[in-house]
This record gives sequence, C-alpha cells and structure tokens, in this order.
Amino acid sequence: MPSTKFVLWTLIACGLVTWLSRILPFVLLKKFNLPAKVVEFLSFVPITIMAALWFENLFHQNLGHLPTIDYANLIASVPTVLTAILTKKLLLIVIVGIISLALVRLAI
Repeated sequence: MPSTKFVLWTLIACGLVTWLSRILPFVLLKKFNLPAKVVEFLSFVPITIMAALWFENLFHQNLGHLPTIDYANLIASVPTVLTAILTKKLLLIVIVGIISLALVRLAI
C-alpha cells in the first residue's frame, strides 16, 4: 500500500504538470506573433478533434470483426450535425447532441 505522502505528492505533481501544459502555451504565445499560415492551420484543430471524436463514437470495435455501427449515436448525430451547419455555436451543438442522444436512448 503506497504511503499517503507519496500519493499526495503524486497528485500535486500531476496537477502542476496539467496546469503548466495548459497555461504555458498561452504565456509563450503572448510574446510571439505566429505567421498567418500557422494561425490558419491551428484554426482547424478543434474541428478535426471534434470530427475524430464523433467518428470514433459511431462505431463499436470487436476484435477479429469489422466495426459495427452504433445506430443510437448515428441517429442522434443527424440533428447535431444540422445544428452545427446552421448555427456554428458550440454550446448549442453540445446541448442539441446531448438532448437528441437522451431522446434516442429513452425511445430504445
């Protein structure tokens, strides 16, 4: 059984590393101006992350078999994607996604 002191120092170190990894880029980028091409490239990063997370949740992986479609997530994706196309407001997209998935799971 690890000692309480070790666990406490581990939690503090993990918190510090997490905090530094989130704050340090902002502090450093305040002092430097990025080229326009880099800024344009970085503007697509949230879109690609959201697309990767969405695509990953559309399928279930089974070892030795092809992935199967998660129909509940697919059906809930339709109003969510339409909301994303029409409004481009992240909070509204998340709310519509949560509500549509809840309604689909309630109906199943």
